[in-house]
Amino acid sequence: MEPGIKDKKSKLFGVGLTVICHIALLFICVGSGLKYNYPPPEEQGILMEFISEEEPKPIEVAAGIEPKALVPNPEEEVTLVQRSEGPEKGTKSNEALEATVGDDGDVEVPEPPRKEINRRALFPTAGNDKKDTLAPQTAERPSDNLTAGHSLGNTRTGSTDGTPSAQLKGRSLVGSLPLPAYSVQASGRVVVRIMVDKDGNVTSAQPGYTGTTVTDRTLWKAAEEAALKAKFNTSSTISQEGTITYIFTLK
Repeated sequence: MEPGIKDKKSKLFGVGLTVICHIALLFICVGSGLKYNYPPPEEQGILMEFISEEEPKPIEVAAGIEPKALVPNPEEEVTLVQRSEGPEKGTKSNEALEATVGDDGDVEVPEPPRKEINRRALFPTAGNDKKDTLAPQTAERPSDNLTAGHSLGNTRTGSTDGTPSAQLKGRSLVGSLPLPAYSVQASGRVVVRIMVDKDGNVTSAQPGYTGTTVTDRTLWKAAEEAALKAKFNTSSTISQEGTITYIFTLK
């Protein structure tokens, strides 16, 4: 076979095969539901609204009106306007005493008078040496005086006027109370609050307890030192509270 005839047949075979493929593809598209709408539908879209920001408005401030003269006169002398004027004009300048510098500042302020303190009102029982003001606090039954031989006192016989006395419930003194040594010219009563251990020793003494009529610290110290030397009988109680009263007189 000649080469020219062979090339012609090959071209015809290729064209025929191409046509057959396109026809088959067309049938496949029609059978699969591919349709073309005519006329074409209207185009659809999303409506978007853009809000523009408002420009800030400037704050309007009313401008003040300057006071003006009714009839301006440039040649007139300017004078200050007084807000208020007194009904009468003074004839001379004001005069006052010159302020002097004191210890507490530029102006000396007088101190108000102080009321005198009634010292007898602070100690209403100062003038009554016979009455025992501690009896209602320590005795089982309140009484005006601790009589001789009282179970809460240390006095055996006689009166306690002018002599020291001790009060410790259920306990008694061993010997006598030590007397305070003092040289101050003062008189009155000093009540010392004491703590006594089970062996009868005074472990602490605090002067100035209720019933004290003397404020002199020297007498308080003398009463404290004397009270610490006191001795009581032994007891099963671990620690017990009582008082010792000292009567100071002028020497």
